Amino acid sequence: MPFHKQVLTQHVFISPDGKYILFPMNSFSLSRGLSLGIALTVYGREEEADTLIEQMTRDQDPILRYGVMYALALAYRGTANNKAIHQLLHFAVSDVSDDVRRTAVLALGFVLYNEPEQTPRIVSLLSESYNPHVRYGAALAVGISCAGSGLSEAISLLEPLTSDVVDFVRQGALIAMAMVMIQTNESYDSRVGAFRRKLEKIILDKHEDTMSKMGAILASGILDAGGRNVTIKLKSKSKHDRLTAVVGLAVFTQFWYWYPLTYFISLAFSPTALIGLNSDLKVPKFEFLSNSKPSLFDYPKLTTQQTATTSVKVPTAILSTYAKAKSKAKKDAESKAKEKAEMVPPSEDASAASTSMQVRVAGLIDGCQVELTALFDLI
Repeated sequence: MPFHKQVLTQHVFISPDGKYILFPMNSFSLSRGLSLGIALTVYGREEEADTLIEQMTRDQDPILRYGVMYALALAYRGTANNKAIHQLLHFAVSDVSDDVRRTAVLALGFVLYNEPEQTPRIVSLLSESYNPHVRYGAALAVGISCAGSGLSEAISLLEPLTSDVVDFVRQGALIAMAMVMIQTNESYDSRVGAFRRKLEKIILDKHEDTMSKMGAILASGILDAGGRNVTIKLKSKSKHDRLTAVVGLAVFTQFWYWYPLTYFISLAFSPTALIGLNSDLKVPKFEFLSNSKPSLFDYPKLTTQQTATTSVKVPTAILSTYAKAKSKAKKDAESKAKEKAEMVPPSEDASAASTSMQVRVAGLIDGCQVELTALFDLI
């Protein structure tokens, strides 16, 4: 019988194939890696993994419950199993750990990727949650489930999340939007061009926060991945699951903890270019019939850098000291003009009056001289 017990610094599990699993608890990064490893061991096992999943869901350690969300996602990948969906939704709204809630919502994308039309409907309420971790998980769930589909409902759900108030929610929404819009151009959906311009604006804005800018850079890379000749496909042409693609996306989502894991998304890429070779590995001239419009396969227009710069007149800043100096200069100019006006030469009437005054003074002076001379003679 499978059992679970906690022994000092490690957990003991029995996997579905009967092997013991020792789970150390003294390192967060190691524990998280092992919990994801346990989830990978039950890939595609469905009901056979229920016993192990039940053991891990009852554990008090949030890292183990985090791992069991991936176990549910990978055990029931692409099956749209109602029991798995119910369990994931239960943890998404009731668990006390934000990591577990975020991963539970995200895992819905793996369970539902065979029926992408259902995902926006199921996570629509979760995308409006008060908890930003739940909103982030809803964005990536839509991105994983609807990857490469260009689904209009998915784009409509992700659009408001790209302008969320929380930076990491914007990051997840930008990445998820790029996953949905990969291999889609403006002739298919006009919102693709607006999204590309938004990415360019975020990347070039030096005031944008780091989380959003990183999401925009990753989204731009996903849109143009493989020279715009690849898409994200979790199913083969024969409708079978692509194991490497599913596992690659599961590990890619761990970039939340370690950025170098973003490279795992390349495992989910599938080429869409039509390349013909002959026995000499040379490209022969050949023709093929396509019933779709050529505009659906057009590459986006190349961005052109603006060369002509228009000069914009910037209003001059006026300092308070400048205003005081200008007022003082005006007063000085007025006082100087007043002094200059007082020094203007007198008119003819004024000169005549001054001449008669000079004559009278001269007469008085002469009279004084006469009187003084007469007085001197008497003495």
